[in-house]
Amino acid sequence: MTELRIGMRAPDFTLEAADGGSLALSSLRGRKAVLIFYPRAGTGTCTKELVDFTGLAAEFAATDAVLLAISDDGLKKLGNFAEKHALAPVLLSDPEHRAIEAYGVWVEKSMYGRRFMAVERATFLVDRGGKLAGVWRKVRVAGHAEAVLEAARALR
Repeated sequence: MTELRIGMRAPDFTLEAADGGSLALSSLRGRKAVLIFYPRAGTGTCTKELVDFTGLAAEFAATDAVLLAISDDGLKKLGNFAEKHALAPVLLSDPEHRAIEAYGVWVEKSMYGRRFMAVERATFLVDRGGKLAGVWRKVRVAGHAEAVLEAARALR
């Protein structure tokens, strides 16, 4: 698979949302989209990351950017996660890894000497025409939402 880079067309997808609907990335043409891939709903780091984006949701909206958070968790778990933390991003479920693999974020990880496959924490900024305008891989949460917001603001 080719690694995604700025300027490339963002792979389209349609995924089920925790709120009961579904969303196709292509339906957002004309607006900016922030795709937040995260490993697991309800874990400390993932919660902090999405709470950080939620705290800046109005500022992202002011740039005409839609926040989409994608994991392979099931819809019920995502619904509970969104409700418990009053999360602003649209939480999308990708149990079949369609978007996760298209964006190259299904990766081998290792913890305590054990190797396993999981979702890499990564963020992609998609411009109004459907092209990648920002790529953040192996994200560190502290300051990340703010950095993505600055990129969204700079994007016309």
